[in-house]
Amino acid sequence: MTGSSKRKFRLENKKKKMAALIDIVKLNEYDRNQKKKHLNVDENLSVPPVREPSPKRMKTEDSDEDQPTLTSEPPPLIGEGVKPKLEGEAFLELKRMLREKKQKLKNIPTIRLRELGENASLNVELDDRIPLFLSDLQHLVMYSQIGVHAPYLPSRWCALEKYNKLVNTNLIIIENASLYHYMGYESMFPFLSSTFEIKLEMITPGSYNSDIVKDLSMVPLTGTQMKKFTNSFGSLEKAVIKCEEVFDTVKNFFPIMDPEPSEDSTSAHRKLPKTDKFSRTDLLLSGWQMVEENFPLPIKGLMERKYQGYVLTKEKYKDVTSFSPMFAVDCEMCRTSTGDLELTRISCVNEKLEVFYDTLVKPDNEIIDYLTKWSGINKSMMKNVSKKLKDVQEDLQKALPPDAILIGQSLANDLHALKMMHPYIIDTSVIYNLMGDRTRKTKLQTLAREYLKEDIQVSRKGHCSSEDSLACMKLVQLRLRKHLFFGDAVMGGVKNDVRTYPEMGTAQYATSMLRQSVKVDKTANVVGVDELGSKYKFYVDKGEKVDVNNIHCVSGKSNKDVVQLFCDSIKNYSLNIAHLRLADNQLEGNNCKIFKNVDKWIKEIYERSVSPSLLMVLFAGQKEANGVCFLHVKKDGLA
Repeated sequence: MTGSSKRKFRLENKKKKMAALIDIVKLNEYDRNQKKKHLNVDENLSVPPVREPSPKRMKTEDSDEDQPTLTSEPPPLIGEGVKPKLEGEAFLELKRMLREKKQKLKNIPTIRLRELGENASLNVELDDRIPLFLSDLQHLVMYSQIGVHAPYLPSRWCALEKYNKLVNTNLIIIENASLYHYMGYESMFPFLSSTFEIKLEMITPGSYNSDIVKDLSMVPLTGTQMKKFTNSFGSLEKAVIKCEEVFDTVKNFFPIMDPEPSEDSTSAHRKLPKTDKFSRTDLLLSGWQMVEENFPLPIKGLMERKYQGYVLTKEKYKDVTSFSPMFAVDCEMCRTSTGDLELTRISCVNEKLEVFYDTLVKPDNEIIDYLTKWSGINKSMMKNVSKKLKDVQEDLQKALPPDAILIGQSLANDLHALKMMHPYIIDTSVIYNLMGDRTRKTKLQTLAREYLKEDIQVSRKGHCSSEDSLACMKLVQLRLRKHLFFGDAVMGGVKNDVRTYPEMGTAQYATSMLRQSVKVDKTANVVGVDELGSKYKFYVDKGEKVDVNNIHCVSGKSNKDVVQLFCDSIKNYSLNIAHLRLADNQLEGNNCKIFKNVDKWIKEIYERSVSPSLLMVLFAGQKEANGVCFLHVKKDGLA
């Protein structure tokens, strides 16, 4: 049953109850009137009435002539389904009451999950569950404050309706608690479990060795913001220095070695190859974009389930620079007896436009459809092929340098076929766009015809992976020779009136989430245990101690102190964040009594929250365990 059908069902029940109440009132009034008339008749009789004996013959009409007559009124009319047939003022009053009730229900904020959100729900079996990311929660926080003005929307996984009717949004972060703790000690969270109906598995920064305060506080720049800061300050590097709103930050899921500071490494970031007008690192997909484009990522939880058997292209990676080598990759697949597509050919092209790796691959399962029209593969080509997927993986691991940039058209599909993961990606289907709408991809054949003046994929024998990878390399090199927004109708100004999902300008630069959230006359309050309050403040002013009047960050000495400070100020701000931390020794043993306190703290904050408000509880996870997020819209006394 959907949310709208549930509301309709509840409304119908309330109508029936109201109608039944009016029905009972009318019947009671009728009974009272009849009783009163009987009493009046008895008082007017000179002789008290005596019960008449049972007649032996039928009475005549004249037998009651001397008795005062009672005027009989019919009982109230009752319609079908026990619904009273209301008329006049009573009918108009009922209509007015229902109209007011309906209007009141319309203005109550609600949250519902979309398909991606449902896939992350704890109601889904573990093997089928696909967790959300902390950035998804971050987008919901910003949307609850400034709605469509937020740089990123949570629409990929949920819908928050009537966000502008919320009094405030309250986020409670429990650091060092995980999904494992909730599932293992659920009986210790009676209030949390029963009150928060939405429960979602979430990949949190602990899974990829990052910091939760940093990742929650930092919002990657959109392409529009990047253009704005570049125009204002000349470059993003200068914006970081001169503007308190721009931060330099790199998020990565992969094992990247910290670069050793040297003049060469510094100049590699600052200088450019002679052929390039801007750094090739500006074209890299960010972690957020890789999630959007369905790239395989080495994330705790997904590696054991969704990406079982996948390998990294290198054990360790180097920091990527403007001089990092680029390699274009394209794969061809055939359908096997499992019903899936499996790798049958791979081609790689280097920057010199040389095919440095090209091989046919024998799938692990029997081929049942060569898909020759698209793959260019036929039965005779595969006759003596012995190289397996594992051999290809080992070849690429040896051949690719640790700072290699992989290029391809919708490269996520190729990496899934290879069962490999790589951190540095340039996707021609993302950086080139003729439609002005980021959700609509332009075919490689069209891009080659429009920008390279070449016809590809025209052979009757099917596609050729070396031809496709060569076209991808040429397209990226052309972009680097032109300018950052060349060939991109979304970022180039075409159809700017169309609202598409925001284009990430660069993964390296970000702005403050709290600053974004208070842009439309909103206020924010952060209370963190120990040094956490100061940590949040750093991601507001970069340590410059700039006084931001509508953002308040304080620290408490203990978790209990944080809860008290939070509850005392919760009504004064539109966004409230409480950050608690559980000590390792509190989680030792099988009897983790601290969880009862956590449930009590959540209940206390809930009771102090006003209606309607959005409440979010985040168990921030650990290195070996994902987090879990709980959502609820408090509307006590509103429905």
